[in-house]
Amino acid sequence: MPRRLQVKRVTTSARGAGWLQSRESSKIGRVVARSYNVNEKLRGQASTDRSTEVVRYKGTALLMKKLKMDGVADDTVSEDVLLLLREKKVVMTVQLTSNEIDPPAAAAGEALLSSEVSIEGLVSIFEPSTAENQLSSFDLEFAVPKTFGAPGVILVRSNSPIELLLLSFTLELPDKSCKALHYITNSWVYSTQNSEPRIFFRNKAYLPKNTPEALKELREKELQELQGDGTGERKESDRIYDYATYNDLGKPDEDPKLARPRLGGSAEFPFPRRMRTGRPPSKTSPETECRTPGVQSFYVPSDERFDYIKSSDNKANAARANGHAVEAASKIMAAKDESDNKSSSSFQSIEQVKQLLYASSSSSSSSSPPAKHKHDIGAPGSTNVSGEKNNQLLFPLPQILQVDDKAWQTNEEFAREYLAGFNPIQIELVKEFPIKSSLSPAEYGDPTSAISEKHIAGHLEGLSIEQAVSGKKLFVVDYHDVFLPWVGRINAQAENRKQYASRSLFFLSSDCTLKVLAIELTLPPSPAGGGKISRVFTPAASSSAAPHSSSSSSSSSKKPDYLFELAKAHATNNDMTMQQSINHVARCHAVAEVAIIASNRQLSKLHPIYQLMAPHFRYTLQVNSGARFDLLSAGGAIEQIYTPGEYVFAMASAYYRDYWTFESNALPNDLIKRGMAEPDSNAKHGIKLVVKDYPYAVDGLEVWDAMKTWNTDYIDIFYNDDSEIQKDTELQAWYEEYRSVGHGDKKQDVAAPGGSWPELNSKTNLAFVLTTMQWIATAMHAPINYGLYDYAGFMPYRPAITRRLIPDHGTQEWEEFQGDPEKFFLSAISDTDTTTTAMSVFEQVSAHAPNEEYIDERSPFWSDDEKAQAAFKRYCDKLKDIDQLIQARNADKNLKNRCGVAQLPFELLRPHSTPGVTAMGIPNSITA
Repeated sequence: MPRRLQVKRVTTSARGAGWLQSRESSKIGRVVARSYNVNEKLRGQASTDRSTEVVRYKGTALLMKKLKMDGVADDTVSEDVLLLLREKKVVMTVQLTSNEIDPPAAAAGEALLSSEVSIEGLVSIFEPSTAENQLSSFDLEFAVPKTFGAPGVILVRSNSPIELLLLSFTLELPDKSCKALHYITNSWVYSTQNSEPRIFFRNKAYLPKNTPEALKELREKELQELQGDGTGERKESDRIYDYATYNDLGKPDEDPKLARPRLGGSAEFPFPRRMRTGRPPSKTSPETECRTPGVQSFYVPSDERFDYIKSSDNKANAARANGHAVEAASKIMAAKDESDNKSSSSFQSIEQVKQLLYASSSSSSSSSPPAKHKHDIGAPGSTNVSGEKNNQLLFPLPQILQVDDKAWQTNEEFAREYLAGFNPIQIELVKEFPIKSSLSPAEYGDPTSAISEKHIAGHLEGLSIEQAVSGKKLFVVDYHDVFLPWVGRINAQAENRKQYASRSLFFLSSDCTLKVLAIELTLPPSPAGGGKISRVFTPAASSSAAPHSSSSSSSSSKKPDYLFELAKAHATNNDMTMQQSINHVARCHAVAEVAIIASNRQLSKLHPIYQLMAPHFRYTLQVNSGARFDLLSAGGAIEQIYTPGEYVFAMASAYYRDYWTFESNALPNDLIKRGMAEPDSNAKHGIKLVVKDYPYAVDGLEVWDAMKTWNTDYIDIFYNDDSEIQKDTELQAWYEEYRSVGHGDKKQDVAAPGGSWPELNSKTNLAFVLTTMQWIATAMHAPINYGLYDYAGFMPYRPAITRRLIPDHGTQEWEEFQGDPEKFFLSAISDTDTTTTAMSVFEQVSAHAPNEEYIDERSPFWSDDEKAQAAFKRYCDKLKDIDQLIQARNADKNLKNRCGVAQLPFELLRPHSTPGVTAMGIPNSITA
């Protein structure tokens, strides 16, 4: 039973500590200021005064202890700790704060507080018998004056030596006509014995100017705690959000060769900011933060860490994918032992790749429509597309192979995936021919592309080049300028790292499919300022026929042209690096991290924009921190499996410097910038697509518009006009910090005429900014990440490494190529070790967790505003319509780019998904 309570008044003084500290005592966390017993009459007031009438509020707290993250059992608590807990009379308390100033004491600025209510029986949650993931519910009762009203805050104090997750707190008032009150919790509570109590606001949003008087100081205090003072090394229990540069990717103390430049804070290597950890510098490089021995992670605020389900699923995914890699490596070793070439690091044939790596190795060429769900990586005893039982010890068969396992070699599929693949944001319209580089001719040679009229004339359906350009029929995926400055350094790394800077030129056929015309591969001048080396490759005549349609018999009848396959491999290898280090890590993960830090530092949880954006922050800081620690670090998996190696993220920094702008990440702007669309006020989405059957753009615009409408509706609920946007102090501080601190290396763009940053001076601009931020974390990230395994999980199709350049005629290597083109092709791309490593990484990051939250999902109590809830319901209904529309489009045989030769439907922008690797689903946030 709760103890007898007293209602206490506390002054909210200008010093900022009245609610925490009494006049008689400096002890933190104990309010003992003027108090009175609720059963006594107040200082001469009549007994009929409502302030003397007592009512009882009933609360429910849902708590969970911290569970082991490296297994499935609960964290065990030592007997000493259990004894300590049992001896403590009070382990955790909850105190209510009234929403308004008490009228009789309004002049003194006094607010009402309930007494602290202890959570009885809390020690039971720590008993070893507690089952995994078990939640414990505790009932509390508060006696307060009838004038207390709906509390806007609960203050929580903990004396527990072990952190507890306060999953939820609900309060029921005696007035049955009032709905239950919910508070923004789902937060880890550490001991507050030496700190101030934790503040948890009710899920009712207020703009700063509308904040109830009693909550204003708490609102400011909470933000100050989250901002910290920018000093010291962060501890596990901290909740501080602050900025730092990417100066922890290198490991110079382990090996001088593992030193890496700091990204961010310099003109040469600008980059978005990351979460500050405050670790001391390394011993050998003052610019590089050290890695604490024995510590297997970097700091993130406690509430940003994975929950038990996500953590367990991540570990299960890693164990499964690593197990697949180990089994595949064992089969590869056995195959080498049986062969005559035991020292070879290459696969010996395309069929051997399939046989050694996949649970299903049987060929399957079919024109039948693809199944809805191709594979379930976690289902024991599942069957492959031939109905055979899968070997669960091997990698699941990627969808690119499941219907027609030779379709990947067609030029049609190579071209289609730039419109409907997992990196569909690179293709652009050719606006002049020949194509020209923007790089310095003095350093990189003639800027004019080597692709000339002789390479493409006669392949334009009777059009001249001028007609094709003016008719918007020529398109290019152009990596020349991004890669060429780095190619020399990349190729000097090691014998097995060889790369070109590529251009791939396409023609839009009359049936709205793309036909590859030519691939240009360029090496830098040697020495600088000399003539660069460019080679142009075109498809063989037999490969330039009409596109392979879904009604054709099979792609297996086409004999591979391995010279052009080598050219495609190098072009695709550029695309793989662009997809991973630039589009994925830099443009999505790093940019999203800035938004999360700025929002937690400048927007109170009471702010309606924080409540809108919060679901888009889930898990991202933990994902990014873990990636910096391992995957992205010097010598980590990304450097191992991608051709640029140690330069992979320096290239991302250069891209951010030269090309990134905030506004260009908005889908309509991106399409217009690339020439893939043009403004048209009469068009459905305000823009007209140049390629009508561009699945990513067609589906993406539906999602973008739904998202923007939802944001616009939400903004209209809380802001009456543009002036309220301009006068919102928290909002303006948030956006200014996001631009000038989080993207500090781009702050010069803020003042530049026609700069890349919109002004936050209207409801329209706010909707644009919020939609762009959400888009980056959701629908921009989803195709790039969740399509990785099913589109790139077959190494010969999407090699992450290229090891050999294409041989010149008359050389010994040319003779080797002529003797066995397929074997040479395999020797020029990823070897057996990097293949299995890459596939393991791709499988892990492409999987959805069982508790994934998608863009049509939110906590039922994310807001108490009925209009906001109704607006979100409309958004969800629209997303359901979009999902059905996408499925209908995929079933339309007239839309040839939807499924293509491989019969791999474009589902990457379907809003929802089942768990596992599915190549569909848009999570609310970057969770992988």
